[in-house]
Amino acid sequence: MTEGSLSLEKMQVVGACILAVMILVAAMFVSLWFAWSVLVGGIISMCSFWIANKGILKLVETVTSLGSPEDQKAKSQQEQRGYLLKFWLRIIIIGIVLTVLIKGQMVNIFGLILGLSTVVLTVTLISVQVAWDYFFRGR
Repeated sequence: MTEGSLSLEKMQVVGACILAVMILVAAMFVSLWFAWSVLVGGIISMCSFWIANKGILKLVETVTSLGSPEDQKAKSQQEQRGYLLKFWLRIIIIGIVLTVLIKGQMVNIFGLILGLSTVVLTVTLISVQVAWDYFFRGR
């Protein structure tokens, strides 16, 4: 397993490919309205994942850059509070956006849910690939 096999860039590319396939299949076999809903859900899901990843990387980078364990502990507690505040703010914003989209009947709810599952499908696919590589191609 290489360092790049779990990179954010790889996950974004795989996620975009999964989303593109879901949109094409939805457009061909269901409707353009459903495909639009898949696109909207996928964008929301992938943007949220990207923002969460940036926050976690910033948290880890900030804490590990400090020298003494006491400094790391104090800074990590402060940074964790900030991260959790941003996490809940992101969840609230997503909730508001989803409410507006659904109440305003701007999307098909089932297509939206399918699009929102993009990151879950991406993580699952990459996890299976990493496990496959680990067990069948050498540790």
